[in-house]
Amino acid sequence: MQVEIKVPVLPESVAEGTLGDWHKKVGDSVAVDENIVDLETDKVVLEIVASKAGVIESIAYESGATVKNGDVLGVIDTEAAASAPAAAATQPETVETSEVDDATTAAEESTAASRASPAVRKLLSENNLSADNIPATGKKGALLKVDVERYLQQQQTATKADAPAAVTAPAVSVPSAGRNDRRVPMSRLRAKIAERLKQAQNTAALLTTFNEVNLKPMMDSRAQYRDAFEKAHGVKLGMMSFFTSAAVEALKRFPAVNASIDGDDIVYHDYFDIGIAVSSDRGLVVPILRDADQMSYAEIENSIRDMGMRARDGKLGIEELTGGTFSITNGGIFGSMLSTPILNPPQSAILGMHSIQQRPVVVDGEIVVRPMMYLALTYDHRIIDGKEAVQFLVTIKNVLEDPARLLLGV
Repeated sequence: MQVEIKVPVLPESVAEGTLGDWHKKVGDSVAVDENIVDLETDKVVLEIVASKAGVIESIAYESGATVKNGDVLGVIDTEAAASAPAAAATQPETVETSEVDDATTAAEESTAASRASPAVRKLLSENNLSADNIPATGKKGALLKVDVERYLQQQQTATKADAPAAVTAPAVSVPSAGRNDRRVPMSRLRAKIAERLKQAQNTAALLTTFNEVNLKPMMDSRAQYRDAFEKAHGVKLGMMSFFTSAAVEALKRFPAVNASIDGDDIVYHDYFDIGIAVSSDRGLVVPILRDADQMSYAEIENSIRDMGMRARDGKLGIEELTGGTFSITNGGIFGSMLSTPILNPPQSAILGMHSIQQRPVVVDGEIVVRPMMYLALTYDHRIIDGKEAVQFLVTIKNVLEDPARLLLGV
């Protein structure tokens, strides 16, 4: 029986995708649910798997092709699966050592390459490189894009050093060594990020208001309950649960910050879906915490940890990146002291966190040193007035500086 390999049904917000690497070629056998080819959309990389076991009979689209809902990418012959082992059994028992070595090497390369993201595998393919020859610095031995780029640079340097000395010739104007240009097409995700950010600048009236927060009370609470929290819930008590809960409280008090503009209407959302910006090899993604107001600190920490790991591995689903009423981004993990984040349309605001620095501040008339963080709120002035934006940020500041406020509702 022949089974079609089809593009899965994509959400309405995703019209098409770009085929990534084929993990199988014509004649290869596949098992049920085995990944056959990657599909890159403007949100995530999807794995298209085999619905039946069999042998790849045909492939209709090459890597890099643009495909849409329901397109037939290839065909699996399910009846060929049974004949493959029989054919292998008729082969001579004596196998040349070189053939065994080649097969072993191929298996090792396949295993190493499988730990790399689609973008990394594409870079390996374009430069005819083996993943096993490149030192990997990612978690659990994952090969990162920066690893491949560093290896390519080292190879170029070594090639120039080994090149024979040039014969003396009349002086001519040539480009300086090491000043090469590489033209690489944008990934679909990067192109979508660029489009949406430019859309935000072109359509929204963006303003940013700033404040600073003394994090000593929050950090004292974490220190006091860290061990008990981890023992009870199996996850560390981080900062994001405090910031997310504080943001939800502020959104409840200032509904306009949780609203969006649709044509000539303002849409007020009575739910709180918080986007948490996560950096990955493919670019910035913003997975969504649905109904964050109903989540405990432990549920928030577990969800953020899980989404962060899957974002870096390219395992997030489209539905997990769609929607959201408000976003939080933390540039502080990269060392940013102050920035103006740009909102994620159609949302009307985004909270920017920054690095924590020990600074002298005045408390009760005395100069003391405290762990301070600058907060930034970028908002759409078409829907949010300056007064609301400032009071929103002050609410977050007050909650973080006195975490008991959430329990007391003040």
